[in-house]
Amino acid sequence: MAPRSPTGVVLGLAGHTSGMGQVMKLVVVVSAVIAVVGSFIGSGAWIGTPIAEAAGGALSATSTLVAPAGTAFSIWSVVYGGFLAYAIWQFLPGRTVRHEALRPAIAVSMLLNAAWILSVQAGLLWLSVVIIASLLAVLARVFVLLQRQRPENGIDAVITDGTMGLYLGWVCVATIANVTAWLVDLGITSAATTWAVIVLAVAAMVGVGLATGSRGAIAPSIGIVWGLAWVAQGRLGGEVANTAVGISAVLAALLVGVYTAGVRLDLTGAHPAK
Repeated sequence: MAPRSPTGVVLGLAGHTSGMGQVMKLVVVVSAVIAVVGSFIGSGAWIGTPIAEAAGGALSATSTLVAPAGTAFSIWSVVYGGFLAYAIWQFLPGRTVRHEALRPAIAVSMLLNAAWILSVQAGLLWLSVVIIASLLAVLARVFVLLQRQRPENGIDAVITDGTMGLYLGWVCVATIANVTAWLVDLGITSAATTWAVIVLAVAAMVGVGLATGSRGAIAPSIGIVWGLAWVAQGRLGGEVANTAVGISAVLAALLVGVYTAGVRLDLTGAHPAK
């Protein structure tokens, strides 16, 4: 029988919670490793096909009007490094209940990342859309959880909020690119410029919403601005030139960046941002 406190089953429940916490720590570590291994498959470094060449090149830098230039994907190196850093950080003693709430969703986001890569490797573009939409939903959940409790300290802010914020911001842009690539693959290409401008405006509004909801958190905005900036570069200086889309991407990136800075300045002191 589990030990009891004077009031009943508290000690037993505490032991169960502690045990589950240790399991979730290990789950996060394993999930991070799986995500990183998946990244090597997606890069074609060991096995697999580079993402830009997989699925018939549907996700290449020249596949659609909202496809970011190839250099944009270097952001994944930072995100994957953040995964490993978080896996170590959350495993250390002294982490608060904040991480107990975060671990399940963060682990799922890492596994979905690997699943997305495998779906593209298999040429299942429709499935990649389902997975990245699910990933975006999970990251939105992580974002909400991050706002409920402030970071433990500066290290926690950088490793946890920084990594997951950057991840979320970039996935917002990647989702747009992925869905658009799928539609183009289906042969839906009419009014491409108009729709590209519209979805870039949506990305900007999402960035504004994230900045508002997080009181000016930098990381999500960096992820979105980075993606939009490379969409702009691809349309203004790449093979698939489109001035209207390129300028729209520039304006969207500027809006997100300036708005985020404005929110931070307005809240400095009274409500410090992350």
